[in-house]
Amino acid sequence: MTEIIASLADLGTRYDAVFCDLWGCLHDGKTPFPAAVAALQAFRSRGGKVLLLTNAPRPKSSIVKQLDGMGVPRDAWDEVVSSGDATQSAMLLGAVGRKVYFIGALKDEPFFTDFADDLAELAATQPKITRVPLNEAHGIICTGLKDDLTETPDDYRAALLQCKINGLPMLCANPDIIVDMGHQRLYCAGALAEAYEKLGGSVLYFGKPHPPIYDLARRRLDALTGGKDCKILAVGDGVTTDIQGGLSEDIDTLFVTGGISAADFGPDFYNPNKDLLESWLTARLISTPYAIGKLR
Repeated sequence: MTEIIASLADLGTRYDAVFCDLWGCLHDGKTPFPAAVAALQAFRSRGGKVLLLTNAPRPKSSIVKQLDGMGVPRDAWDEVVSSGDATQSAMLLGAVGRKVYFIGALKDEPFFTDFADDLAELAATQPKITRVPLNEAHGIICTGLKDDLTETPDDYRAALLQCKINGLPMLCANPDIIVDMGHQRLYCAGALAEAYEKLGGSVLYFGKPHPPIYDLARRRLDALTGGKDCKILAVGDGVTTDIQGGLSEDIDTLFVTGGISAADFGPDFYNPNKDLLESWLTARLISTPYAIGKLR
């Protein structure tokens, strides 16, 4: 049975660290949520560690720059871990070869050049990754659509079909299918990966809910705490990513119902209907110990 809580503070000192999703929990792609910021600041003031765990396909430095630009204060978090970071590690190790065809936006260019400190050493020891045209590629790096404001996965069907014919594996830097920017719903790299799999293509994932991003998050948490054994709470609004990922890693989860699935739990986004929530989770074969309307 899921316990619906009113605030993160309701959990007291049960947890030493929070793995918190960004989009839909801390911000909407444009503006931070003040109550969520305050909740994370309060958690840190009690001695907890906050790691922002995001399926964004960009490296840590790009995420930090975006958060700063939105006005998310630095005292709301301790560390950032992105799907982009975890996927960069796989790319550097040659998961889809050294000659790659890139599908992504201009804003994602730092994926190939900007590495966090704990990946920079790896990058320095590995052979070069070269971006090439599709017909010369050994694999695909997909960070998302080139223009997610106007395009859909259907715009990529011909290119994906050719990639399948050429037998190219895809490295997907963001398993999310969709995300809401303000009031606009956008497609993510996961939507292209899903379309590629339907064509029979092979896809490798490293973001939530897959293990590599959690392995990286735990290593960065260890660096913050000196290897202290921490009780972790995973917070997120994506039931197939944030919640499923946490459960698979034996981490307690807090489902933010007022995010991407808000319309399914009644008209009051801050107070989800318990019966609707339980039936919704049961239909998806998911169980989470805690739920909250909005992170606060």
